[in-house]
Amino acid sequence: MTLPTDPAANLAALIRCPSVTPAEGGALAALGDMLKPLGFSVERPVFSEDGTPDIENLYARRSGNGPHLMFAGHTDVVPVGDESAWTHPPFAAEIAKGEMYGRGAVDMKGGIACFIAAVARHVEKNGGPKGSVSLLITGDEEGPAINGTTKLLDWAAAKGEKWDASIVGEPTNPDALGDMIKIGRRGSLSGTVTVNGRQGHAAYPQLADNPVRGLMSLVDALLHPVFDKGTKDFQPTNLEVTSIDVGNPATNVIPAKATATFNIRFNDTW
Repeated sequence: MTLPTDPAANLAALIRCPSVTPAEGGALAALGDMLKPLGFSVERPVFSEDGTPDIENLYARRSGNGPHLMFAGHTDVVPVGDESAWTHPPFAAEIAKGEMYGRGAVDMKGGIACFIAAVARHVEKNGGPKGSVSLLITGDEEGPAINGTTKLLDWAAAKGEKWDASIVGEPTNPDALGDMIKIGRRGSLSGTVTVNGRQGHAAYPQLADNPVRGLMSLVDALLHPVFDKGTKDFQPTNLEVTSIDVGNPATNVIPAKATATFNIRFNDTW
């Protein structure tokens, strides 16, 4: 039996799964195929909540008699955007000049691929760790993050799972692989601003009320404040407008409303 000892092969298999949030895309199935030959029991609970998509997650455990190490991560990826703008197809896992290209290669299928390879090599050379090893993998990190890690942790705890340590394989290295280990992260808060107006024809603006003007003023106000100067452990708090939408495909119609979404990354000042 061939064990998944090659991190590059593991990563390629995961990249080829189009797991754009909230779709599972075959990524969790691929993980299960890698983990079962290593002696892991694999479960894939699905969590739901009104107003959010159902999300499939994965919890795998290889039991032992020593301490319990848990690796946490996610297989969902952000949308690819304009695929024609990619140098290499986003789900082809092509290698060029010693680097593998694909959506999720860094965030964070690469970390998962390496962790599995590390366990596989331990099993191959030493028969496996003496303690327990588990993987807690969500499919809802890049989306609303409601039916993912928090519910999966509660689900596992309800089954009696306890961990002595955890590694989160997010790509936090600023310059080179392994040059920084983080023990915390900034918080995340998303919001929506909606300005209501009155729809009308662009040729008769006096009969309408264009909400875009008001929204532009609000967006400008949101982007200018300096929240803080950062702290000892974290960079300054920032707010980024992530989308502006009027829901209006016609170019000659003044929209009835305009909406902007934003995301705040805040440090421990708040």
